[in-house]
Amino acid sequence: MEKIKLNVALSGLNNIDNPGPGIPVIRGLRDSLKIDAKIIGLVYDNLEPGPYMHELVDKTYKVPYPSDGVEPLLERIRYIHEKEHIDVLIPNFDSELFTFMKSEKILKEMGIRTFLPTLQQFEERHKSNLPQYGEKYGVKVPYSEPIGSIMDFKKIEDKFDYPVVVKGKFYDAYIAYDFEQVGIYFNKIAAKWGLPIVIQEFVRGTEVNVVALGDGNGNTVGAVPMRKTYITDKGKGWGGITLEDPVMMDLTHKIILQTKWRGGMELELIRTSANELYMIEINPRLPAWVYLAVAAGQNLPEALVMLAMGKKVKPFTHYEVGKMFIRYSYDMICDLKEFEQLSTKGEL
Repeated sequence: MEKIKLNVALSGLNNIDNPGPGIPVIRGLRDSLKIDAKIIGLVYDNLEPGPYMHELVDKTYKVPYPSDGVEPLLERIRYIHEKEHIDVLIPNFDSELFTFMKSEKILKEMGIRTFLPTLQQFEERHKSNLPQYGEKYGVKVPYSEPIGSIMDFKKIEDKFDYPVVVKGKFYDAYIAYDFEQVGIYFNKIAAKWGLPIVIQEFVRGTEVNVVALGDGNGNTVGAVPMRKTYITDKGKGWGGITLEDPVMMDLTHKIILQTKWRGGMELELIRTSANELYMIEINPRLPAWVYLAVAAGQNLPEALVMLAMGKKVKPFTHYEVGKMFIRYSYDMICDLKEFEQLSTKGEL
């Protein structure tokens, strides 16, 4: 079968100790038997490793931060599109999704396709809305409350037992064992990601995750569950193994069916000693460990691009159980001239 030639632009190329999903998504596309992709990297920082990984990324452009506003970002995308003719754009950071979702119609008029959750889907699964989400869809979730100041927490402190989990609206989560630690983590996260901060009940158990893809009509295109085998001090999985777990799969199918989820997602779950599953978070995009799903037999990045192109995608029905991933780091040698080019011209 002849491959479809596509120009795919994507972000999340910070392949560091807290990696973005961009490089794993690219690896999935490079493995594709259906797509011959030219990869156009979108980066926010000169030191994101992706631009210098020439075997994976064909061309890189710096883009403004989403916090700079919609127009500067769209203006830059227009410039890149004129030069590269982007067919599909895949944003991989939570913090940029809102901007791209709001701009989906404009991007489509430009000829750039995306496959993103709807604004309603994105908003209702926010960490601050998780209790209402759990009640609406019949999913067990830990008790949580959003707060705008440390004094807000003082007023509701008696609703929680220590330890509690202190979470940012986009990223970062810390376990706090007393009020003083809550204050420290509140200030740390708020300075980085803004307000509100979410205080969540700490549920003891084993962390398990599911990467999945919904077609927007309630159908699960693919889903692979895994258990983290090694977790860093930042709470990121540095190793994991695919599981055979019908309960996790049923929960994933239930959520995608009820919400008609559109696009990639990651369910973060806790399995208690009583074998109960609590959903602690829904990430509205493919996670950084998505290449494990590709290696296990479900190329979700490929399927995501095909859906964005309006193609029919046959749902995956199998994956390999017992497939593992182990992350590693190594020193990539780069040329200073390339760094200077990206810094001064904004292109590489």
